[in-house]
Amino acid sequence: MKNIIIVRGGGDIATGTIHKLYRSGFPVVVLETQNPSTIRRKVAFSEAMYEKETIVEGVICKRAEHFNQINEILSEGKIPIIQDENCDILQYIKPMALVDGILAKKNLGTKKEMAPITVALGPGFKAGVDVDAVIETQRGHDLGRILWEGDAAKNTGIPGIIGGYGKERVIHSPATGMINAISHISDTVTKGQAIAFIGETKVEASIDGILRGMIKDGYPVVKGLKIADIDPRIEEKKNCFTISDKARCIAGSVLESILYLRRVKNLS
Repeated sequence: MKNIIIVRGGGDIATGTIHKLYRSGFPVVVLETQNPSTIRRKVAFSEAMYEKETIVEGVICKRAEHFNQINEILSEGKIPIIQDENCDILQYIKPMALVDGILAKKNLGTKKEMAPITVALGPGFKAGVDVDAVIETQRGHDLGRILWEGDAAKNTGIPGIIGGYGKERVIHSPATGMINAISHISDTVTKGQAIAFIGETKVEASIDGILRGMIKDGYPVVKGLKIADIDPRIEEKKNCFTISDKARCIAGSVLESILYLRRVKNLS
């Protein structure tokens, strides 16, 4: 299929890009792991790996079991997602562009040779060497800036400030084991409240607010893994179900970079 775009990763930030590319008329195929550890699951196409289909802001993503199902799903007007950590799909599909939206803070194998146009999100890639363009993902003045050479800002490990809270609003697993969720995404929680258990270990809400993200119930977590995210703005409950400002900003830059590179490389 002409102008097909492959996106590695289906988390909430990548979903903003996938959604925009689809709405802009590009056929998109998403590559994911078998068991994604996405937190903001209500706005992530990666959830289709568990539920077979998921909808984000009116767009449907459907899991493909085999590469030969991809064209069928595309013909249904849906976005196919398939387990493919190593980009084996490139043996069957020759995309116009490949976007690395894994956000692993390091390069997990994406190379310029994979497609005529290659774009990566965040740190771990060198623009002009590993990929054609890198999109800045760190909040601030440069969020969404397209880099044609060099690297994105290094990962600080400090979450962006929301409602006056930064690292306090993100919850990491206090133990290793299977998570048993008590609270659910969009629930109102109070500081100290039990929101889940990992074995006998209680996971407590770190602040008052709305549970904006929560790892899949039953997921085998390791100590220190990010497992939940609380938004202190009680009135912003609807944000649990819509693509974030950060994801939309980055998505616009991905679209711009692909359109620009398609023109300068005479690929249209």
